[in-house]
Amino acid sequence: MENESWLFVLSDQLKALRDEKDILEDTLKDLKARIDKTEYELSERMAQEEMPSFTRAGTTFYLSTKSYASAVAENKAELHSALKENGYAELVYETVNANSLSSFVRELREENDDALPEWLDGLVNVYDKTTVGLRKAKK
Repeated sequence: MENESWLFVLSDQLKALRDEKDILEDTLKDLKARIDKTEYELSERMAQEEMPSFTRAGTTFYLSTKSYASAVAENKAELHSALKENGYAELVYETVNANSLSSFVRELREENDDALPEWLDGLVNVYDKTTVGLRKAKK
């Protein structure tokens, strides 16, 4: 009976912690949205007032513009070729998605009595992590 009570204590604790994490993630998401809105409004007002910077309460606020670029998904291969052809090959990285690799390795192990094929020895690290899943009980 003692082991069972520890299971209940730990399961209640895990559920409470995950619930708290969900609440904090929602709070953080809301806070980030409020920050973005306020930052946008402040930057608009500073631009309208032609005020690139100002200091208030020991903090300097200043306008800063950053540019972001991303590949057009359907033209990614063409972008890689163009970068390489124009001397910017160091910007191109060949990658393997970690989740896809994990799924692939899991399938291979299932087909091979839980063993990794020899051709992958030394090429991938594999570890198993046991977790506890939670879901609402059916009434």
